[in-house]
Amino acid sequence: MRAIAFDLDNTLWDVEPVLVRAEQRVFAWLQAHAPRIAARLSIEDMRGARERLARREPHNAHDFTYLRTTALAEHAREHGYHEEVAHRAFEVFLAARCEVTLFEDVLPGLERLRSRYRLGTLSNGNADLRRIRLDHLFSVSLNAGQLGAAKPARLCFERLAAGLAVAPAQLLYVGDDPQLDVRAAHAAGLKAAWMNRSGTPWPAGLGAPELAVRDCLELAAALGT
Repeated sequence: MRAIAFDLDNTLWDVEPVLVRAEQRVFAWLQAHAPRIAARLSIEDMRGARERLARREPHNAHDFTYLRTTALAEHAREHGYHEEVAHRAFEVFLAARCEVTLFEDVLPGLERLRSRYRLGTLSNGNADLRRIRLDHLFSVSLNAGQLGAAKPARLCFERLAAGLAVAPAQLLYVGDDPQLDVRAAHAAGLKAAWMNRSGTPWPAGLGAPELAVRDCLELAAALGT
């Protein structure tokens, strides 16, 4: 094994409170700068609009940035605002989206692992590692918006291996989701490690990962770094 790549959301940080806070900030921004939208639509209404857009345009359903900006632009037009409102509101969202709190094990674990392995990331989300100030640890960082596809698509893992300049069998992919991370990585010829922070049982009927670990430090110890 020559390289290790990580999922981001719920693997390196808890994403749910991040998304809740980001959507609340966008709503507060709309109340101040596009009040007709905020008066007519709730956060839940806007979430529903994104879901409907994804169903109308399944070829864009993987791209969360597209879904948010396009839905916001539709809201702007419908309420008499210029589409620029959508881009400004999305910038508010993205800034908050990147205010994450890393799990305590992440930085020391990654530092140990990068002493021996090339590191990368692959995420379906749109977190920006440069804004998070984590990009210096990784040789390659890919997401669904860049790739034009989302996990579990085989293409995502093939592009990840190519970016890290390793054969798929030389790459260990680490993530919290048994289906999207472990099973999908195996299907693409990668090795896989399950980041099981919650201590939940492995789903019956799925092929077991090469490793199951609680955190990045346990992963580093299991790999002898």
